[in-house]
Amino acid sequence: MNANGPAVSVIVPVRNEAGNIAPLADEIAAALGSQWPFEIVYVDDGSTDSTGAELKQLMNRHAWLRRVRHKQSCGQSAAVRSGVAAARGPLIVTIDGDGQNDPAFIPALVRALEAGAPRVGLVAGQRVSRKASGFKKFQSRIANAVRSAVLRDGTRDTGCGLKAFRRDLFLSLPYFDGLHRFLPALVRREGYEIGYVEVVDRQRRHGVSNYGLWDRLWVGILDLAGVWWLIRRKKRVPEILED
Repeated sequence: MNANGPAVSVIVPVRNEAGNIAPLADEIAAALGSQWPFEIVYVDDGSTDSTGAELKQLMNRHAWLRRVRHKQSCGQSAAVRSGVAAARGPLIVTIDGDGQNDPAFIPALVRALEAGAPRVGLVAGQRVSRKASGFKKFQSRIANAVRSAVLRDGTRDTGCGLKAFRRDLFLSLPYFDGLHRFLPALVRREGYEIGYVEVVDRQRRHGVSNYGLWDRLWVGILDLAGVWWLIRRKKRVPEILED
């Protein structure tokens, strides 16, 4: 990190991810290396295991590591927003805290965002060789197909945690629980294009997923309807001509 602060802030939302914290932080730091001044902001979303203790130990060793805490779990979208609001860098990268997203792909996302500026507002990771159960992959295929048909956001996979975007753009978007699953549609709504980087999925190192089918199904349907309404209600900014 230099005197001017980080250029890239990596936001890692976690809940009960003891055992995954240190290995992932080391991998993120190695991926960014000396390419960009960076910080890693872990958002502890009401963990009840030793996640908090592990983060405290790591912060004592690494100046680039910061922690934001939620007193109780508020969900992934709230954790991402808290991390982005606390971030000091103008460019944001998000990554899941379970280790399934490979940090080696972070530089490709950041470069694609920089190369596409100002036209590209978001670069989204698109998972290939996904490491998940057959049922979970089936869930994702159905959800992505329905979302794409309704919103026409041009994105095959919105569930990948690896994304890169500008901090100011993200904070200008309407916030709601579930926002992280609809970023491509909302960014397109603001007039920006979306970039894509194919990323290879990995197996989770420790613990179990904190998200299940019934946690997301009905809420996701309501969110989808809300985002569809937002897109339809977006008014075109008039172009003013002077004689």
